[in-house]
Amino acid sequence: MEAHSSSSSDDGLSVRRALQLIQSDDQALKLQGAQEIRRLTKTSQRCRRQLSGSVGSLVSMLRVHDSPQSHQSALLALLNLAVKDETNKIKIVEAGALEPIITFLQSEDSNLQEYATASLLTLSASASNKPFIGASGSIPLLVEILRHGSPQAKVESVMALSNLSTYPINLSIILEAKPFPCIVTLLKTCKKSSKTAEKCCALIESLVAFDEGRTALTSEEGGVLAVIEVLESGPLQSREHAVGALLTMCQSDRCKYREALLKEGVIPGLLELTVQGTAKSQSKAQILLRLLRESPYPRSELEPDTLENIVCNIISQIDGDDQSGKAKKMLAEMVQVSMEQSLRHLQQRALVCTPTDLPISTCTSEVSLK
Repeated sequence: MEAHSSSSSDDGLSVRRALQLIQSDDQALKLQGAQEIRRLTKTSQRCRRQLSGSVGSLVSMLRVHDSPQSHQSALLALLNLAVKDETNKIKIVEAGALEPIITFLQSEDSNLQEYATASLLTLSASASNKPFIGASGSIPLLVEILRHGSPQAKVESVMALSNLSTYPINLSIILEAKPFPCIVTLLKTCKKSSKTAEKCCALIESLVAFDEGRTALTSEEGGVLAVIEVLESGPLQSREHAVGALLTMCQSDRCKYREALLKEGVIPGLLELTVQGTAKSQSKAQILLRLLRESPYPRSELEPDTLENIVCNIISQIDGDDQSGKAKKMLAEMVQVSMEQSLRHLQQRALVCTPTDLPISTCTSEVSLK
């Protein structure tokens, strides 16, 4: 208890000292204060709250002319203040930080550009900030970084764009910046199990709601295939975004996109998803399988619309023995898994146990502490 009290007292002294330094008129002392705030807020949520009053002074440091060290130190301090703190995120934007941050996105200093991108990633995690960031002119610059930035900046850029895409008005701005070539390139080269792949697919899912988004994805060589690869081997949330994107395309114009999906071998991944995905993924996968069926007749004129009939119908129309064989094998495995799951469900009911769904994180991305 005494040790904890002593630690709290030391933190309190450090916080007061940092606030005094950052509010000084001496630029050297302000720089020292920014570095101290960055250190204190790296590991302590309590310090982020206590140092909230430093935001205005730190933002003013971003505007100091020709002072890269001040810019970098202040930006990193603000970044740590914003991580996992909604109030500080909003306060930083309200203090006018966006204007200098956008300037840094265009900097020739790759480190400063990277820190500015990371800052927008974290600030864009706040729903309140998304309209302001979208209207600030930052989106075309983020797409430019996605094109030509450092590897780390590209990752943080696509995550920031994914955050911003959940505010509908931002979607048209993103599309106007023509991001698909660089999104697809990043998706093709990253690990399909990564957070980067998840955010690429989340962004694609939002953008293919528009005709120009669907056209842009299918125009990129390997674009549809990259999404299907995530559908097959990504984690649960990524697969949900991937099947959502493909379903949106097929629902918008079945005749136009059906062949493209079948050509890239979407069937095996969809079959697996019908039994191993989230509840949303399973439902979307089954709807998409129905849409991929060739028959133009209404359901009442068909055999019972079981998943097995749907899949067999599709398999019979797929060219190539390898793909057909793989799909049939997947169907057999799917039936086996389904039977095992049904048996387990009956056993659980006998024991009066209620199965629970796997939790899926839907939180917005932020950058890690710097």
